[in-house]
Amino acid sequence: MKNNQKPAVVPKELFIPFLLITSLFALWGFANDITNPMVAAFKRVLELNNTQASWVQAAFYGGYFTMALPAAYVVKKFSYKVGILVGLALYAIGALMFYPAAELENYLFFLLALYVLTFGLAFLETTANPYILAMGPEETATQRLNLAQAFNPLGALSGLFVAQVFILGALQSDDVAADGTYIYETLSESAKAVVKTSDLMVIRNPYVGLGLFVILMFVLIALVKMPEGKKENQVGLGESIKRIFKKERFVGGMLTQMFYVGAQIMCWTYIYQYAENLGINNRDAVNYAYAALVIFLLSRFLCTYLLKFINSGKLLMILSILAILFCAGTIFIEGMGGLYSLVMVSFCMSLMFPTIYGIALSGLGDDAKSASAFLVMAIVGGAFMPMLQGLILDIGGTGYSDVLIWGVPEVNFSFILPMLCFFVVAFYGYRAYKTYGLE
Repeated sequence: MKNNQKPAVVPKELFIPFLLITSLFALWGFANDITNPMVAAFKRVLELNNTQASWVQAAFYGGYFTMALPAAYVVKKFSYKVGILVGLALYAIGALMFYPAAELENYLFFLLALYVLTFGLAFLETTANPYILAMGPEETATQRLNLAQAFNPLGALSGLFVAQVFILGALQSDDVAADGTYIYETLSESAKAVVKTSDLMVIRNPYVGLGLFVILMFVLIALVKMPEGKKENQVGLGESIKRIFKKERFVGGMLTQMFYVGAQIMCWTYIYQYAENLGINNRDAVNYAYAALVIFLLSRFLCTYLLKFINSGKLLMILSILAILFCAGTIFIEGMGGLYSLVMVSFCMSLMFPTIYGIALSGLGDDAKSASAFLVMAIVGGAFMPMLQGLILDIGGTGYSDVLIWGVPEVNFSFILPMLCFFVVAFYGYRAYKTYGLE
């Protein structure tokens, strides 16, 4: 007798390709989380305001928006493997551009390097996500993507470690005097210039090392034979785009993904500013970012398991509501309790990206390749929403508690933005559960 169990999440014959592609999820996780602390680092070294420093995220996530559609075209015209190799090449070029940027001591050049680097990440994400979805039965596609995405925070933890030990821990501009003031701010212009040169080299080196590692990955992937998914309907990209934009589930997912990514990047970027307002320096604040990522990772595995029993839309809605409550704690609980609430938002976020992705692409067949590009473009939410939060932080000056809004410092109040984003995610989860009829 045949049993009624769900098919395997990853078929045995596809395990090796699944493992190789899954390794790329860690690679872009590393890039994401070595970059998040750079907002605070560049602000200190180059003496920027919060809005100017937030351009780091604008450049980083703007690259996704720019290159996602070209990536979809390449994948559709050639193959998944070609898309991955182009992505790795662009990733390496962007990382290596940190060398001339540091030599020139030019903030715009650093932003350009991050922009090019994320051209590569756009190719990798546009390619890897639908490839993982295609590696097995559609019934287990969302579980499979959640499993692959679980390796993303492993890379993110590595990126945070490098940021803490090799960047933030070595920046002279972050040194604090006995009275709590930053020594860098009291130096003469000539002394500042020496520290600035040294600190920009500190920021440069890990990115250059990353670029060299990505080149090695390029060579490895190039040499390995990778199977291709079925080429079902080889129609033009334009025709495919027309079809997918008639699907409410996809369009809603694309918009929801934009708000979710914006919320995630705001919570993970401005945890440093929130901690600094409590008297915690950037290097020590990384420990709270570590905690958030560990919780995120453990929750990802837990949620992948729970998806066997709970409708994906329903679980998405429940966790979004919980995230709203934690954001409220971040805003209104002053002191360490608010910081702990901010850390716990990551427990709720772990499920969101791959689940929104899986729901939005469900049933699209070969159109998933072009649809995936728009879901990657939605990552642009991580570009402009942190800038909005930076504007809130600059309301009373470059500090984080210059004014009170609703009775709390502006850094607390600024987390109303991710809270509003989670309302959008909760609504999409409700629609998926009640209307789209997905498991």
